[in-house]
Order: sequence, then structure tokens, then C-alpha cells
Amino acid sequence: MASEEYQAPPSKLPRILGAPSAAAVMVGLVIGSGIFRTPSSVALSVGTVGAIGLVWVAGGLLSLFGALVVAELSCLYPEAGGVYVFLREAYGPLPAFLYGWTRLLLLVPASVGAMSLILAAYLQPFLGVSGLDERWIAAMVILLVTALNYRSLLWSSRLENVLSGAKILLLLGLALSLLALGGGSHGAFSEPLHLSPASWSGFGLALVTVMWTYSGWSSVAALAGEVRDPGRNMPRALMWGTGAVLLVYVLINVAYLYVLPLDSLAESTMVAIDAARQAFGGGGASLVGAIVVLATLGAVQAAMMFNPRIFYAMANDGLLYSPIGKVHTRFLTPHLATVFTSILGVVYVSVRSFEQLAQAFILGVWPFHILMVLAVFRLRRTRPDAERPYRTWGFPVVPALFLVASAAMIINALVWETGLTLFGFGLILAGVPFFHLIRRRNLKHV
Repeated sequence: MASEEYQAPPSKLPRILGAPSAAAVMVGLVIGSGIFRTPSSVALSVGTVGAIGLVWVAGGLLSLFGALVVAELSCLYPEAGGVYVFLREAYGPLPAFLYGWTRLLLLVPASVGAMSLILAAYLQPFLGVSGLDERWIAAMVILLVTALNYRSLLWSSRLENVLSGAKILLLLGLALSLLALGGGSHGAFSEPLHLSPASWSGFGLALVTVMWTYSGWSSVAALAGEVRDPGRNMPRALMWGTGAVLLVYVLINVAYLYVLPLDSLAESTMVAIDAARQAFGGGGASLVGAIVVLATLGAVQAAMMFNPRIFYAMANDGLLYSPIGKVHTRFLTPHLATVFTSILGVVYVSVRSFEQLAQAFILGVWPFHILMVLAVFRLRRTRPDAERPYRTWGFPVVPALFLVASAAMIINALVWETGLTLFGFGLILAGVPFFHLIRRRNLKHV
């Protein structure tokens, strides 16, 4: 049982980030490779133009509802670790450990590995080196980003500010250029705009894919221990970041649909390049390739900023090897946690393809998102007098809507993607005996 008397631990990490930098990390993580690959699978799953727009708006609103909850919890527990800390304080160490365990074995390696492989695929033509294995390029990118985050959070945040700002401007520019020059006479908008999908089960599976593309809205909370005035800046960062992503995603999907017929969109494996070629000719591929490199580099960089903070918090709680919880005496970064995260990404890059990594990632985090949102109800009851600089807007309706939609999404996936969903749940539950082994070991050393 978590203690009802919470006292924030003394921070070993300096509070140097403002709301714009925290929002940039969120945008940098969320807008990665997904928006360049998932629109085709979404179109294939839902089958109508109106339903495509509906599923992207639904995913954005669901992410916004979740971000509003994260804002309250980040103000209540403004320390490194994010969702891990929220679960620990609401339910105790076991659910928190299982979240960290799932990130350790599945979410971090899958996300960092998948994004790095996409970056390597698009970066290779710009390097002018033929025959070099994309896995080597992906591993080198991870190691370079690791070195930067090992050295300085301030340097990392400044780079992320530049990358996130540039990717938003470039994606908005791409969308507006497609709308201005694409000529919509042959695009999907020339077809009937039915809001109903071809099947609602397909809509549910498409929502899972869309939520992978939106994934990362909760992750910036892991940096709350390094954000100045978190009670004021964390809600701003979460709402600014989620709003920016929703705007970009909806607009770019409108542009894809304006340029490409629905059948072409559903069959495309590189929808952004196909749309750019349709609108701009041969030069479109190079333009989109440069945007993908920029967007994916920002996502890898953001992932290497927040993931080590989760492992850092676990190590300080005695649930990982204790040196991982150390702070560099000169650089004031969780340096060993950063190296540990890098190793996970490099190992998975060497043994998995992009498709395997992306499929592994999609459902693993959602049971914990549900627990996190339920934690707001629980903590309002168990800690009613705690200082809350920000309270979830629309409570209890907004978190309740998030819970209903998330439960429906998981049940639908369990019915139609039974093997993949059960694999994710089984991996989570496999952490239970490891938790008890670690706790027993720690008790012996007390």
C-alpha cells in the first residue's frame, strides 16, 4: 500500500527546463516515424474518408484527455520518473515495477529501436554510402544521442527545441504545399465522405495504430523533476504539446487525402513520399526524406531524454541495480541510466525489424495508462488535502471518457488481435516473480 503522506525526495537533478522546452520534448517524441507510415494502415482498416478523419481526431482527443490527467499528477508528484512514480504512490511498488519492467523489456527498446531503424533507412541516401547495413547506422545514431544526453540535459533540450520547432514548421509547410499544389480532383475527397467505417472492429484496430502514432504524451512527466515551477509549467507543456501534435496530424492527413485516392493511400508503404511525388514530381521524395530524418532524429533524442529518468527512479527505489540511480557529479545527469537505455536500444536494433518492434510497442503501455487515470480518482480520495496546483479539467467526465475509450480499444484488440494482446499481457505478468525476487534480495541486505 502506498503511503498517504507523500514527501518529495530531495532532487539530485537540477530544475533547468521551462514549459517550452518540456513541450518540445513531448512534440519531439510524439512526432516521429509513425505519421509517415501509419496513415496507410489506418485507411486500410477503416475504409472510408470520413472515418479516417474521425479516428485521427478521436486519437488526438484521447491523448489530450490523458495529458490533462498527467498534468495533475505531475504537479502532485514533481519528480523524475513520471508514470512510474504515479503508480507507485497510488498503488504501491508492484504495479510501478511492472510498468518499469514493461518499459525495460518492451517499450523502450521497441520505440528507440523502431525509430532508429526508420531514421537509418531515410538517412542512408543522404550519407552517400551504399551497402552499409541500416542496423549499423541506427546503432551509431543511438550512441551519438546517448553521448549528448550523458553530457548535458541543457544541451539536449536546446537541440530538441530546434528539432521540434523545425519539424512542426516543415510538416505544416508540407501539408499546406500539398493542399495548394496537389490538385484534389483525383484525391480521396472526390469520393463520398462517409463517417461510418467499413467495420467498427477495423475502426478499433485503427485507433490502436493511431494511438501508437500519438504515443509519448505521458512521457514528458518523467522530466518533471527537472522542470522549473512544475505546478505552472507542466500543465502548460502537456497542453501545448498535445495541441500542436493534434493540429499537425489532422492537417497532414487532410493533405494526404486531398492528393491521393483512398485505394492508393491504403496501399502505400511510404504515403508521404507518394503524396509529395504526386504534387511536386521527382523532387518530392528528397524533400520528404529530409523531413523524416529530422522528425525521427528528434523522436530518438526525446526518447533518450525521458526514458533514463524512469530507470533512474526505479534504481533509487531499489528495483534496479543501484548504480543506475546515480547522478554524474559534474554533468548532473543520470549518466548510467542513459547508458543503460542506450544499450537496450542497440541490442534490439540488432535482432528485430521495424515491423516487429512497432507491433510489440502498441498495446504494452495501455494497461498502465488506464491505471494512471484511475489513480487520479484514487488519490483524490486518499489524499484529499494534498496541494494540487492544477486539477484535471472536466473531472470526472474527461478521465471517465478516457477510461471507456481505452477499455473498448483493448477489448477490441483482444478479440481481433488475440495473440499479440495476450503476449503483451503475459510479458507484463512475467514481471511479478522478478519483483518478489528483487524485494527478497533487498530485504536480505537490510
